[in-house]
Amino acid sequence: MENFYLIAGLGNPGTEYSRTRHNAGFLLTDLLAERWGGVWQQKKRFGARLAKARFGLQEVLICQPQTYMNLSGEALRAVVDFYQAPIDRLLVAVDDADLPLGTIRLRPEGSSGGHHGLESIEQQLGTRRYARLRLGIGRSAAQQRQLTGHVLGKFAPEEWELFEKALERAAQQIECWINEGMAKAMSKFNGPAAGPMEEKDKE
Repeated sequence: MENFYLIAGLGNPGTEYSRTRHNAGFLLTDLLAERWGGVWQQKKRFGARLAKARFGLQEVLICQPQTYMNLSGEALRAVVDFYQAPIDRLLVAVDDADLPLGTIRLRPEGSSGGHHGLESIEQQLGTRRYARLRLGIGRSAAQQRQLTGHVLGKFAPEEWELFEKALERAAQQIECWINEGMAKAMSKFNGPAAGPMEEKDKE
């Protein structure tokens, strides 16, 4: 593969974590594989599931680390090294409890913000300069002290309805990023899933 994009969605493997808030990255990459005709394969050598897909004329490698969230960087580093993936074409999708439910936020680089999966990736890759797409899962004031229980919990039906819209918007944002670049994708899609997709002045 040459000049391809690598999109990693973070989460925890196992049926007990299926559709939990912390698996937002898995949920998005599942959607992308479905949209682009990718077929998942378990790759034990990397500790990851991989799907090779195509969006338009562009080759895309979709990755779901199977190392559990806190060690996501180990699997991603193995994939990056083996495929010689360009870091400027890497995007990592994660959940974010500090963003309202249904809000998405793409950035070209940044800190981990306390997200253990991003911390692991930063440690393994030795850089913060890779794109990350945060999927808001929200939390109430009562959930501030019980964050672990919140992120590992499943979406309520009404929450899932909104989050599905956010996943669709995030998928469109990634397609825009591939076709038109980071600035366009940020200005057009960053924000709440229920809001209009208009040009906005974003940082």
